[in-house]
Amino acid sequence: MAKRNDKDGLYQRKDSPYWWASFKDASGKRVRCSTGTSDRQESEALLSKWKLEAFQQRQWNAPEEVTFQQVILYFLKETKGVKRSHDDDCSNARTLRESFEDEDMRVLTPVKVGQYVAKRKSEGVSNATVNRGLALLSAAINRYNRDFMENLPNPTRGRKLKEPEARIRYLTREEAEMLIAQAEVAFRAPHLPDFIRLAAHTGCRAQEMLGLEWSRVDLEKRQILLEGSHTKTAKRRSVPLNKVAFQAILNRQAFCLEHCPESPWVFCNSQGERICSVKKSFASACRRAGITNFRIHDLRHTCATWLTTARVATAEIRDLLGHSSINMTEKYAHLAPENVRQAVEVLDK
Repeated sequence: MAKRNDKDGLYQRKDSPYWWASFKDASGKRVRCSTGTSDRQESEALLSKWKLEAFQQRQWNAPEEVTFQQVILYFLKETKGVKRSHDDDCSNARTLRESFEDEDMRVLTPVKVGQYVAKRKSEGVSNATVNRGLALLSAAINRYNRDFMENLPNPTRGRKLKEPEARIRYLTREEAEMLIAQAEVAFRAPHLPDFIRLAAHTGCRAQEMLGLEWSRVDLEKRQILLEGSHTKTAKRRSVPLNKVAFQAILNRQAFCLEHCPESPWVFCNSQGERICSVKKSFASACRRAGITNFRIHDLRHTCATWLTTARVATAEIRDLLGHSSINMTEKYAHLAPENVRQAVEVLDK
């Protein structure tokens, strides 16, 4: 029979499948909380652990608790203006708070993390979304441990869910020409054809191009420079321009010289203001061209695919696209099976 919840021990509640614990914390205040497990032995182990920690803090002035709020807010503060995905981190942090707000990070258990995973899955989110939350929590714990020389446990390890293979959607050369042709009739977005050409022939990300300034365009060397602050991986890289990409830059230069010669932006409107998004005009061009299930980022996949099928080395594609690891580039390898066939045919010689 479960002990009464006004004494130290375990008890059960009609509205919960888990064992609940009752004990006094270091200040003498009674704490009643869920153990997060329906296993009696595991619950008893957790209760013993919590009572021991409370005793140590009372007797030996053990360190005070480190709250989830402390850990996550410190991480968000330190990475603001540094991580391009900071807004996504803030969104994920709000979701994490629903599960971990009252947690002492010194005693965070795998059980609690498992509950978070189960909760998110029950809400119908994808494995990738769950993993992004776990990755943020893990990064925040590691950063706090590093900067404050703490030893907080990181029970997110081993919890990553299996994700489906990355989606690869790309255009054929003919489809690309159709899309550009439709983009050219979009009089409200005269920049769109050059945006598409530059993306498909350099593999640059949308914001790398829309944030491109003339000061980082070298017409003589036919290349553009992307500083670490402009790239997703925070690493500088130079991007060479082939004939198509170079002509797209020259088209933008002619536009700027005619309408707004003082503008610092490569992609700007006639008033010289930076163009921040091409989503609507791009979607309209795709619809008119009859191209479905295609996103702006897929122009980057298109570039990588064209290079792969042209038998360009994977390492060179990685460097051009600015991938953080060769693994990210290898997802295109299956699109050129003849490369592997040539490799094994060497054994016939």
